[in-house]
Amino acid sequence: MQRAQLADAVRYDDAGLIPAIIVSDEDGAVLMLGYMNEEAIHHTLEKQVVTFWSRSKERLWMKGETSGNTLELISIHVDCDQDALLLRVKANGPTCHTGNRSCFFTEVEA
Repeated sequence: MQRAQLADAVRYDDAGLIPAIIVSDEDGAVLMLGYMNEEAIHHTLEKQVVTFWSRSKERLWMKGETSGNTLELISIHVDCDQDALLLRVKANGPTCHTGNRSCFFTEVEA
């Protein structure tokens, strides 16, 4: 699939969003989950810096816009149902707002 076709090819939910799983290109670690709308996809492809639709702020949100911990886009992959994205990135600093490398640092114990 060509990048120019991506925003039109994916299936958005009823709110116009698609989940985007963010993984480190360096080692494959899962860093975070965000949501993108069509505009966020276009912005990410144009700037090569990952941008989400913030459901809490109700606006586009570039990861790292205040912290400087941006996510540089390496590649985008679409799942087989075209209703989820996987973005491989170069993380420039911790991804989680808590300062952790990944947002998935809490393990559920048995």
